[in-house]
Amino acid sequence: MAVDLLLGLQWGDEGKGKIVDVLTKDYDIIARFQGGPNAGHTLEFDGIKHVLHTIPSGIFHDNALNVIGNGVVIDPVIFKKELENLDQFEGLDYKAKLLISRKAHLILPTHRLLDAASEASKGKAKIGSTLKGIGPTYMDKTGRNGIRVGDLELADWKDRYSALRDKHIAMIDFYDAKIDYNLEELETEFFKAIKVLKSLKFIDSEEYLYQAQKAGKSILAEGAQGSLLDIDFGTYPFVTSSNTTAAGACTGLGVAPNQIGEVFGIFKAYTTRVGSGPFPTELFDEDGETMGRVGNEFGATTGRPRRCGWLDLVALKYAVQVNGVTQLMMMKGDVLSGFDTLKVCTAYKYKGETIEHLPYNIEPENVDVVYKEMKGWQADLTGMTEASQLPSALMEYIEFLEKELQTPIKIVSVGPDRTQTILR
Repeated sequence: MAVDLLLGLQWGDEGKGKIVDVLTKDYDIIARFQGGPNAGHTLEFDGIKHVLHTIPSGIFHDNALNVIGNGVVIDPVIFKKELENLDQFEGLDYKAKLLISRKAHLILPTHRLLDAASEASKGKAKIGSTLKGIGPTYMDKTGRNGIRVGDLELADWKDRYSALRDKHIAMIDFYDAKIDYNLEELETEFFKAIKVLKSLKFIDSEEYLYQAQKAGKSILAEGAQGSLLDIDFGTYPFVTSSNTTAAGACTGLGVAPNQIGEVFGIFKAYTTRVGSGPFPTELFDEDGETMGRVGNEFGATTGRPRRCGWLDLVALKYAVQVNGVTQLMMMKGDVLSGFDTLKVCTAYKYKGETIEHLPYNIEPENVDVVYKEMKGWQADLTGMTEASQLPSALMEYIEFLEKELQTPIKIVSVGPDRTQTILR
């Protein structure tokens, strides 16, 4: 059985959690392949909103096992809180449904302190880190200093922890930034969380998934953040610390490239971004304010307001190309209801030349946006259940995007609840 992928195609926050939740009924295993608790996947059903940070979005379904892959970095403290939130669901036995790769790296308390010290030292040049310790943890991973989940099964793991902690403290002192912290208090919380983490099942995830494929199990790989935040292909340096693109599923789960099946690409009908970095179609007017208010555009992890703008087809084409997307899913079409006119960015004017590909640098001084105007729609989409009910102007919008992206849009989301999902 091939492994299907589900990815965000913008700067994250596209609504991946909802779509994983919708699709889980068709899969035996949901496997998260990168990122850490800087991600926030929001799911809504039965009138209740649920935010997951590390746990795969299939956890609420009885039919699926959930795997946290080797490419993920885990903060035991945040993870423990996630599990406690799941305790409120009667009959949800997460210990039987949640498996953790031994090769996943751990976020230590001092990783978070390092993150804060590094960001504070940058002043106006800060990148907008979520301060969850993600970057420093991936730095230790590539620097071959990290502590992995499997190390918790070793007798000397606390010695390894102490050595890395002491190194971090020396690094924190090096930064020209004052941060207040009580390490003893942080460590007490950390070691309590480690006990909870050790109560779950650790696996050699690459072997587990290989055997699952051989047995004919269906697998959906779930990504975090979005393609434009990829460490290699995103808007560097305003990016995350992992590969958020399709290639990241191979390295983050140990799945061979020739085993990848469908690649589901998720995008909003408009564009948002959290934190710093270039954003060519960003709006600073009433239209942008309306998108943010109607779309409830606040970060699921940080609570920060998201920057809003028109759909950027140049960036979206780039993401479809880099990921090899086979099916598209458009989120938040309902948020655009009420606009008389919509705009779609179809090209950039880059250094005096009109281009339709994403260049090396999209900072404002280099890029002007070329827009196509389209007719808006007034209908309230939130109660619609069939594609035939969608207004003609929205269908024209969808068909225009399909033609430009040369990829079918198979799902249109018209609200946050799992039931507000239209299949085409």
